[in-house]
Amino acid sequence: MLYIVATPIGNLKDITFRAIEVFKSVDIVLCEDTRRTSKLFSHYDVKTPLLSYHSHSNDNKINKIIDLIKDGKNLALVTDAGTPGISDPGTFLIKKIIEECSDSISIVPIPGCCALAAAASVVDFSMDKFVFLGFPPALKKRNKFFEELKNFDHPIILYESPYRIIKTLKDIAKVDPSFYVVICRELTKQFETIYRGNVLEVIPKIEEKGEFIIIIKK
Repeated sequence: MLYIVATPIGNLKDITFRAIEVFKSVDIVLCEDTRRTSKLFSHYDVKTPLLSYHSHSNDNKINKIIDLIKDGKNLALVTDAGTPGISDPGTFLIKKIIEECSDSISIVPIPGCCALAAAASVVDFSMDKFVFLGFPPALKKRNKFFEELKNFDHPIILYESPYRIIKTLKDIAKVDPSFYVVICRELTKQFETIYRGNVLEVIPKIEEKGEFIIIIKK
């Protein structure tokens, strides 16, 4: 079994009973940063061994994980925060495992926190349909990425880091300064903040700390 387990995006209480049961039952938990996942496990007294898997993991690490599955081990995959496979390397690992072990592996989702869903739940306009584009490119094809925002008819969700949040908002404003945005900073954490308004009005209010979700309404 390979369990794909959602973990808290900030507040450690945002974990499901089922997720904890899975963590305690599997042989190994795959995680992006063992230090970060160790804090969660310490809080809930989970003793299961951790094995790092992240975007820079090489073929040897992937082969090791596949060998564990072939040996009959039950594994769980987590990201640093939220649901694996959403803007993280989990999808590539799942693809490789299916290629190698499709006849002998069951892949089971254990749902829970997801930053884009949390942000979408607090906006003041319809989110019946939306477009999720993940993190904007840092350099290559960045201008094209933002120009294409005007081609979508539904609200657009982006992720952004504190290091590029202001630059990204300015790039959005270049496309259309009338865009209305809802920006969620540090969701579920002590200094959670939600900014709402015209993109140019919001920029001066932004505190450049923490992780951001941007929702754009045309």
